[in-house]
Amino acid sequence: MDADLAALATAHGVATWYEDWRRERRDVSAESVTGVLGLLGVDATTPAAISTELAAVRERERLGRMPGTVVVRQGSGRDLPGPATIELEDGTTREATEVPGDLPLGWHRLLVGGQDITLVVVPTELPEPPQTWGWMLQLYALRSARSWGMGDLGDLREFLGVSGSPGLVLLNPLHAITPTLPVPSSPYSPSSRRFVNPLYLRIEDIPEYQRAEPAVRKKIDALRPETTGLIDYSAVWEAKRAALELLWPLAGAADTDLDEGLTDFARFCALAEEHGPNWRAWPAEYQRPDAPAVKAYESERIAFHAWLQRLLLDQLEAANREARERGMPAGVVHDLAVGIDPNGADGWLLQDVLAEGVHAGAPPDAFNQLGQDWGLAAWRPDRLIETGYAAYRDMLRRIFRYAGGLRVDHVAGLWRLWWVPPGMGPDGGTYVHYDPEAMLGILALEAHRAGAVVIGEDLGTVLPEVTEGLERMNMLGSAVLWFTRDDDDPDGGYLPAEKYPRNALASISTHDLPTAAGFLAGEQVKVRAELGQLAGPVEQERENAAKDRAQLLDALRAAGLVTAASTDAEIIVAMHEFLARTPCRFVTASLYDVLGELDQPNLPGTMDEYPNWRMPLKTGLEKIAEDPRVHAIARILGERKASR
Repeated sequence: MDADLAALATAHGVATWYEDWRRERRDVSAESVTGVLGLLGVDATTPAAISTELAAVRERERLGRMPGTVVVRQGSGRDLPGPATIELEDGTTREATEVPGDLPLGWHRLLVGGQDITLVVVPTELPEPPQTWGWMLQLYALRSARSWGMGDLGDLREFLGVSGSPGLVLLNPLHAITPTLPVPSSPYSPSSRRFVNPLYLRIEDIPEYQRAEPAVRKKIDALRPETTGLIDYSAVWEAKRAALELLWPLAGAADTDLDEGLTDFARFCALAEEHGPNWRAWPAEYQRPDAPAVKAYESERIAFHAWLQRLLLDQLEAANREARERGMPAGVVHDLAVGIDPNGADGWLLQDVLAEGVHAGAPPDAFNQLGQDWGLAAWRPDRLIETGYAAYRDMLRRIFRYAGGLRVDHVAGLWRLWWVPPGMGPDGGTYVHYDPEAMLGILALEAHRAGAVVIGEDLGTVLPEVTEGLERMNMLGSAVLWFTRDDDDPDGGYLPAEKYPRNALASISTHDLPTAAGFLAGEQVKVRAELGQLAGPVEQERENAAKDRAQLLDALRAAGLVTAASTDAEIIVAMHEFLARTPCRFVTASLYDVLGELDQPNLPGTMDEYPNWRMPLKTGLEKIAEDPRVHAIARILGERKASR
């Protein structure tokens, strides 16, 4: 690669090479680097343009201007280029020639050298997480006799009471959809990560339903969709929307000025109902949230959608209250998707801090051999710095209002994220770097203020500093049985239970990987072969899967948990017993594993070829509450908690 192009890329945090999942160097093409620089507003299309951009970088360095945001750990100071005024979050001010080490945690202002800078003081670490166990739950899949086609927040509350006294329940993302049809199925491609999906409302628990006339309730009850087959999110939304519209007249007047951010989101929902789900296809006068036509837009639907979010917060708080009353130390833990649908609400509202045209994804690895293009928008790191990370902070604050903890999907994205330029495949992207001191520190600050735990999903191709950073901050990493191998074993066998990391959430699998029963049956090879998802020969993949199974059985036999005569059902119990012996702070079980489900919830790299996110558990909530397998696993993991 041209040296000047490489220097320009480095100056803007764009990788020109990376280590792949085998820890082998992979050089990035000049075309990919040029495309990603363009997404950052940097012209690298010609040698002359590269020279001009490099000159601009050197001029900024010569001027010695400070960045728009400065993040320091509590107890640490920082040199300043001259006399400064620090305006603290509480409104008091200090004169200083350096950032002092005794500043309180929080969001402050730094006025120095004619610059107005956001100064963030973040914790050095979070409190030590508790030692406990819990359930990983795809809430939409947990259907009951009272569900309207999919699991809801009422089902969650009921599950808390019949699931064997867990210390936490980790949910799939409950992020907001765009309230139009058809409703997309993936919880990891949301319209907004700052608000909540109204499909999870329990209609009968809404106060307006409870005080409605019997005739109205009867009419609403008749709207309940049939609970059969795959989950039909569009049918669920049509039914619940109709019910909510019948209840809306009973809601009374709403003050849409109390929460400007909520009102902006509700305005997007109203405009989407009128002009379609993709804001880029709206009339030009509505394509920016600060446009005069948008500010002048009036509709009763704005208040309607704001009301839905308040109902969701009430039901989420009811679940949190249930968790507290049951003594759950971590409570209900939510999941933060790595990005958003660029055509949705946050894509519209936050467009000034997002990279226009980028698709976030992942490079090729062992399980996704063609790479991944998630189609998600990504933060522009330079714009986050310029704007004081306000959008990132607001997102975290809103989630922590109703979360006892937060799992951060693809937590490595706080350090670097794989950007795929327009027109290129997922293997044609490269990494763009973020400031982990800011991204991780702000996450710690908002979690600290909420009294919440943080779990980072640090699986796959992850830099050592990611796991080290989580450890330093008392945030948990992830230890998945399928991936946790013994580096000292020349054959790559499984790590003994006692050698697992302490600062981790342990699980057998994840939503993107084979279930316990699927792993034992080699289902992951069968399905991926049928759908053309294998990069190599199917015979080789079958051989690899058979070797993995044999190595797992060796590890379980070495631990005295199985014999040659053990059935698959007994082996699945043994997997949980194995995890119960680890020192991991959190150990979790999934209903997919405990109930022997064969199909994994999501098959990365597929769209309509596989029913991603649409498969309910084959066992309903009422029978789950009585299932001896559920109680057996709860007892095994509960005894672990009691013995430590």
